[in-house]
Amino acid sequence: MESLLSLAFDNLSAFEPAKIKKGLKQVEGLLAQICLSGPAKRELDAAVAGEQPQLQRKGLGDLAGDPAFREFFKLQEGFEWNVAQRLLTTLDFLVARGGEGQYDLLILNALDLIQGVLLLHPPSKVLFSRAAHMNLLLDLIEPVNTPAIQCATIITLVVALLDSPANVRVFERLDGLLTVASLFKSRETGREVKFRLTEFLYFYLTPEAPSASMASSPIVSSTPTSPTRDRAGSDTASQQGSGSKANGGVTLSVDVKKRKLDQHLPGVVDALLRDLDRYKPFGGVLS
Repeated sequence: MESLLSLAFDNLSAFEPAKIKKGLKQVEGLLAQICLSGPAKRELDAAVAGEQPQLQRKGLGDLAGDPAFREFFKLQEGFEWNVAQRLLTTLDFLVARGGEGQYDLLILNALDLIQGVLLLHPPSKVLFSRAAHMNLLLDLIEPVNTPAIQCATIITLVVALLDSPANVRVFERLDGLLTVASLFKSRETGREVKFRLTEFLYFYLTPEAPSASMASSPIVSSTPTSPTRDRAGSDTASQQGSGSKANGGVTLSVDVKKRKLDQHLPGVVDALLRDLDRYKPFGGVLS
């Protein structure tokens, strides 16, 4: 598996879009090898070639005892083979290159893969406790991007924040609520993007649970860090608000988060909470 990751990382580090595309396909093939079942040799050959094999989906219960998944999970614990970190570096490069939309498909592919990797290896979410990575997502939901990129980024943001209260606090500190609320209120925001934003707001207003998986992750401690400042100009290490302190970060109650969101969307939050209570989209967690 290290050889496959090495090939993919070499391509992801290239400047040519064709090589980056190949690297993304190789990562996709590796994830397919882990999540789908089929003849082992055919899986590996297809992954190396950057092709998507036709395989059957495994159940989540099957992954824990799967040797390929266990090997992948173990490799993700360190910086050298961490796929999420490499994908974020590639995503940052693609966004910095700008252009007239020629990188949009690559950006979408990278976002989809980041979602998948974070779901397979939740400790990698700790990468989004860094302001630079969280700001990258916030930049991608700005109106200058296509609706497809905005929608994919909102979904990625939900995955990055799920069961990660420390990441939610970083999101808040970087004026993430203001960014989301401004986009939600704008008349220029399309229907599909507004739908995804509504889903995000529902998610944000659900109760938080501390995450033990991020507390001892070596991923961020192995990456180079430098002092950064958030969008509001405050130190990223500053303490935010009050709440329950746990290994996964400070957790805030729904009432506290409601007050935060009310500052940007007055009159909207109560309606969202009524919908959550009535329709119970997340299995009635607010009951």
